[in-house]
Amino acid sequence: EAEELLRSYPADGCVLMGGCDKTTPAQLMGAASADVPAIMVTSGPMLNGRYEGQDLGACTDCRRYWTEYRAGTVTKETMSQLEDNLTRSEGHCMVMGTASTMAACAEALGMMLPGGASIPAPDSRRLRFAAASGRQAVRLAREGIRPSQIMTPAAFENAIRVLHALGGSTNAVVHLPAIAGRLGIKLPLDLFDSLSRTTPWLANLRPSGRYQMEQFFEAGGVPVLMKELEGLLHGDALTVTGLTVGENLSMVEPVGNREAASQRRVREVISSREEPLDAEGGLAIVRGTLAPDGAVIKTVAASSHLQKHRGRALVFSSPAEMQAAADDLELDVTPDDILVLQNAGPVGAPGMPEIGNLPIPRKLLRQGVRDMVRISDARMSGTAFGTIILHVAPESAIGGPLAAVRTGDIIELDVEARRLDLMVEPAEIARRLAERVVAPPPFRRGYGKLFVEHVMQAPDGCDFDFLLGDPDDAISAARMGRDLRT
Repeated sequence: EAEELLRSYPADGCVLMGGCDKTTPAQLMGAASADVPAIMVTSGPMLNGRYEGQDLGACTDCRRYWTEYRAGTVTKETMSQLEDNLTRSEGHCMVMGTASTMAACAEALGMMLPGGASIPAPDSRRLRFAAASGRQAVRLAREGIRPSQIMTPAAFENAIRVLHALGGSTNAVVHLPAIAGRLGIKLPLDLFDSLSRTTPWLANLRPSGRYQMEQFFEAGGVPVLMKELEGLLHGDALTVTGLTVGENLSMVEPVGNREAASQRRVREVISSREEPLDAEGGLAIVRGTLAPDGAVIKTVAASSHLQKHRGRALVFSSPAEMQAAADDLELDVTPDDILVLQNAGPVGAPGMPEIGNLPIPRKLLRQGVRDMVRISDARMSGTAFGTIILHVAPESAIGGPLAAVRTGDIIELDVEARRLDLMVEPAEIARRLAERVVAPPPFRRGYGKLFVEHVMQAPDGCDFDFLLGDPDDAISAARMGRDLRT
């Protein structure tokens, strides 16, 4: 829609306005394809929720307290009070969920004015930021600076490093390849993993850390984070300011030059490269016999003792089956089991919904269990947490090995070794896949049919295969559109 609007109107430039989760990457995808001068403005995060003296974050605390409610440790009255206090302003989720992650990635890509990703939605500085963005959009149009000149391979590497330093959402591992794909740029999962190995986790932000976007903004936001990463970034990448990343960062005061009290406040939220929260980034890619094309885990939100684990699979063939079993107090399950959800990927669901954070069975919640290894071909909200393996590819609905898993099979996870393996003989896996019953297509016509026939797998961004492009295609299409309008 964004692409076609940009093509159909006689616009020389535009301001992309998004907010929650998918709107920001979707608009960047459209701008990349149309290749009309563009700048990104997001709605900004909500103010922190407050309840009995503690900060609340949507929807990290929605999930945390709902888990306790299911366990019987929180009353319905408390849940009602939490709901009243959780979201007290306009804006998107105020933790480092997908909305904040993609806003930060847009800024790191160079498609947003510096500092814009973290300004709270009701803060008057966001209005001034929006006005400045509008003025800059006019300059971009006059100078002819296009998205394809900004969103280069180097810019995407910068964004991936910022993603890892933030401990950002796993959804970015779908969204960034989708944006890049519109420009003919490939972002293989191995690139995400190699950059994770060499990028420290610096941002002490929920759901992985302690603080929220309001404090991140007060600490300096993405510019201060990127200043810490400066030696790892491509400083020559162009941005919507008309300057390079390096030139923009030259105007950011190093934290070490500030007064001691200011340094302490910043360092509570944004660590230095010399003393990071962790030496490696927030996400990891695992592969193996269960995920030949890869899967993703947010390591900084996972339990350390479960990141090397061997357990028995408890398999659910659909989201409905999973939900029905979650509250069964007679369910045959132990804390060491591994919950597996099939048919929740791009084709199987269809649409790859955010249901990968499978609920801990109520039976185990009442025993005090709060995390288990969970595996699926689904996505997960960036506000969620746990030892959760997502985006397993190929997905089960198209015959990936995930479809061969049976309850009782043994699965081994080793995050450090980047392995995820189904401990079943290859011949048996092949036999099971050959004998599987393929569900009939969920749609016989219309958009649904188009979707399941053309959506790509998670490592490729889940875009439609016919929307992939290359820089020459984007430039030619944009010029053709302008020629037609004149």
